[in-house]
Amino acid sequence: MKTLYLMRHAKSSWDFDDLNDRERPLNNRGREDAPHMGQALAKREIKLDLLVSSPAVRALSTASLVAKELDYPHDQIQVLDRIYQAEVPDLLEVVRQLPDTAASVLLVGHNNTLTDFVNLLSPNPLPELPTAAIVCLKFNTDQWANLDRANAEFYFYDHPRN
Repeated sequence: MKTLYLMRHAKSSWDFDDLNDRERPLNNRGREDAPHMGQALAKREIKLDLLVSSPAVRALSTASLVAKELDYPHDQIQVLDRIYQAEVPDLLEVVRQLPDTAASVLLVGHNNTLTDFVNLLSPNPLPELPTAAIVCLKFNTDQWANLDRANAEFYFYDHPRN
């Protein structure tokens, strides 16, 4: 069994005109929502084998704040350039190449791709994921390469305003 948590980064700031998109930080709400969602995962007694994030500041900050709440070591967050500006096939390839030794993985990324990716794999379609939303899918397989909607089970969907 493989468990995949997909999280849209928390709310980012548009206050800095001189920053490129990749460098945009979280805003105040984002800095509150990310740890709140980490706490929600901790209440579910989630233990991650791997946390993977886009290198964008807003995504990596979200991943770091969630990791702290889950006692996941910050220095073990895997940052993958391919997640930033990825299309659905790119994310599918990233996930299918995850190490099979990791049974439970959280991927922090961006919309609209993340919503489309969830809807590709989930037997339960979802509307657009709000910032800091998390979807959990479980797959009846021992290998990430075999990930498919046919072996997927929708487990939960949560977001900060829930």
